[in-house]
Amino acid sequence: MTLRFYSMNLTNISIIIHTFNDEKKILDCINSAKLLSKQIIVIDMHSQDNTVELAKNTGAEVYFFSKSNYVEPAREFGIEKAKTEWVLILDTDERITHKLSQEIRYSILVNRQKKSNFIYPITNIAAYRIPRKNIFGKNKWLKYGGWWPDYQTRLISKKFFKSWPKEIHSTPIVSGELAYMHNPIIHYFHGNLESMVEKTIIFEDIESDLLFNAKKEVNISVFFRKFLGELYRRLFRNLGFLDGEIGIIESIYQAFSKTITYIYLYEKSRAVRSLP
Repeated sequence: MTLRFYSMNLTNISIIIHTFNDEKKILDCINSAKLLSKQIIVIDMHSQDNTVELAKNTGAEVYFFSKSNYVEPAREFGIEKAKTEWVLILDTDERITHKLSQEIRYSILVNRQKKSNFIYPITNIAAYRIPRKNIFGKNKWLKYGGWWPDYQTRLISKKFFKSWPKEIHSTPIVSGELAYMHNPIIHYFHGNLESMVEKTIIFEDIESDLLFNAKKEVNISVFFRKFLGELYRRLFRNLGFLDGEIGIIESIYQAFSKTITYIYLYEKSRAVRSLP
């Protein structure tokens, strides 16, 4: 009976996927999501390719949200659209595995039994943090450099969900306990160096805006301190060199990205100071 349950798709969980011009990734993402549930919700930021058509052809529900350079502003909107007890947030470059889907089924089942059976203590698990297995270029798992286990709060009980801050790289606000999954989401990040640079230009500009609004001070010496500090953290303290050439390149690149943020901040601060 237990094995039969694990082979079923859950009816009390929705998978929420955020998209923008993701026609090359959306089908693989949705197919992996269906390992867990057939209830797929796509929140599209007005894609200009075939993303929406492909998603609809799989039977997914599609809703539209205003274009943003990052996904956090749309996540609370996506959670509101779900009519299920639980939601799982998935990006188009991430995949669910069979082992993770089984662990999620088991965790939700046990959590429900604990709430309904007086033999077990009552729990208030509001969300689960899931490790993320970051794969560079679809072939190299980065185990070091601070890339593993890279926990992300992605499985959320709507009952305990409060809000999702609109800032980039923010995490959801919930009113109960956090628990942890063992099996990871697979994350195919940084397909190549060109895509890395494109994302850096967008994300670090956004990060610099946050620092600017917080009135963060910056000068030339900060560039060196941020670069060397991040390089040391990634490459040596977190042993990024053990991932070989890719690990070394990624460590250097993360130090570069951190420095770019503060160079952007420097330019914005100087522009304000130069105003009459």
